[in-house]
Amino acid sequence: MNLPRGEPGDRPTGVAYEQARAAEAAQASKGGQATPYDPLKLCVYATVALLAWLFGAWAVLGFAALGFAGYWRARRAGLTRSKCYLRDTRLVLAYLGVIALAAAAALVLPHVSR
Repeated sequence: MNLPRGEPGDRPTGVAYEQARAAEAAQASKGGQATPYDPLKLCVYATVALLAWLFGAWAVLGFAALGFAGYWRARRAGLTRSKCYLRDTRLVLAYLGVIALAAAAALVLPHVSR
């Protein structure tokens, strides 16, 4: 697998890119044929986006709650650094909590009488 190579300040970044580079390096060190990078996460992201589009704030609330519960459990088990872009699990929990609150507000506020 050949990943794009540009100028030093012009390189792509991100977790998926870093994982692809690591997989490429691991295959090269084994001396074997490099297998193509499977962008499964992109398919997952598209599916989550589709569900959020179809079910609106309910889907956002559900995914945020599911993610919060998963990170809460992982943090209690000792995970302090995540592969998530935010890295620190406390930041990830705060981020998911804010998303859940925003989704809950979007569901409740239209029904509050003025």
